Amino acid sequence: MQTPRPFEIHVPDETLADLSMRLERTRWPDENQGEAWQYGSDLKYMKDLAGYWRTEYNWRAHEARLNNLRQFVTSIDGIDLHFIHEPGVGPDPMPLILMHGWPGSIVEFERLLPLLTDPGRFGGDPADAFTVVAPSLPGYAFSFRPGQPRFSVARMADIFAKLMTGVLGHDRFAAQGGDWGGYISAALGAAHADKVLGIHVNLLWGPRQDTPTPKTEGERAYMKELNHWLKEEQAYGLIQGTKPQTLAYGLTDSPVGLAAWIVEKFRTWSDCGGSVENRFSKDLLLTNVMLYWVTGAINSSFWPYWSRLHEPWPITRETPVRAPTAFASFPKEILHPPRAWVEPAYPNIRRWTMMTAGGHFPALEEPEALAADVRAFFRDLR
Repeated sequence: MQTPRPFEIHVPDETLADLSMRLERTRWPDENQGEAWQYGSDLKYMKDLAGYWRTEYNWRAHEARLNNLRQFVTSIDGIDLHFIHEPGVGPDPMPLILMHGWPGSIVEFERLLPLLTDPGRFGGDPADAFTVVAPSLPGYAFSFRPGQPRFSVARMADIFAKLMTGVLGHDRFAAQGGDWGGYISAALGAAHADKVLGIHVNLLWGPRQDTPTPKTEGERAYMKELNHWLKEEQAYGLIQGTKPQTLAYGLTDSPVGLAAWIVEKFRTWSDCGGSVENRFSKDLLLTNVMLYWVTGAINSSFWPYWSRLHEPWPITRETPVRAPTAFASFPKEILHPPRAWVEPAYPNIRRWTMMTAGGHFPALEEPEALAADVRAFFRDLR
């Protein structure tokens, strides 16, 4: 570990020129007959998105905007870890680590960050302010270099505990996340409960095999969700968790292939009513994709899926999340495990909020609602 060094994003001109050439020379597939998006990313939409990417999208403008955030890198466990570090505006800001997942990035947090660091600016109480640390997960975007070590959820939790305590000097801190960020938060609350004030998550790990016999309407609804997920939606995770290297060749070589792989998830997992741009603009979608493209990090971003299938899972009845826990359940989230079924692994749940709108990407879809729930939960833990 070392003192954090200031970081600024600057993508070489040659990388952008190469991207433009690849977009212009895209070799398009045909399309299966059926409804749009039925078999994956819609051909018409992808042609429209690629055309916009090549002729209208301005990476330099988005790069400059991202560089308005205070960014740093520090060396931990053999990698250079990239993170945003935004100080809170209030009498005693609580340190909070904010974590994204796959296929997301720090781009998810641009609207959420000021709602957490400076609530008084938005009509909230300055006493609820957080100093926010938002890392690129190890192996993602600017926390990636070719050939570097790969890290599981448990190892990422260890790295983030070192970042918050050993590097940034906080005795204790809060954690929030969704997708892998939700599981890393849980791993922090299990393995580092002495350092963690509490965790707030918008995705909980629930049983997928050996489930109890459903007895309530909510449990039956979860089984219906789960069966649909396992049959129709889990293929991406299985290929990323078993043969990630094979998939990486195509997605590292083709920008349209990479965008199709990622954008389909933003549509399927969000509360967008079937039209992805109801929630996410082309610019936002492409900026998120660009962080994978310009860093070449798609292969390493798959590693949590491989470790999930091949290494012990850190959140179990035997290794439960001991830290105080809050869950925000968004209606279009991937799965909604019943509280009774997750409490053996999360025995210290203190808040369970049923949200009225939003899906898997609430920091983008419903940032005000997410921020309000985070502030409310940690208010009593300060």
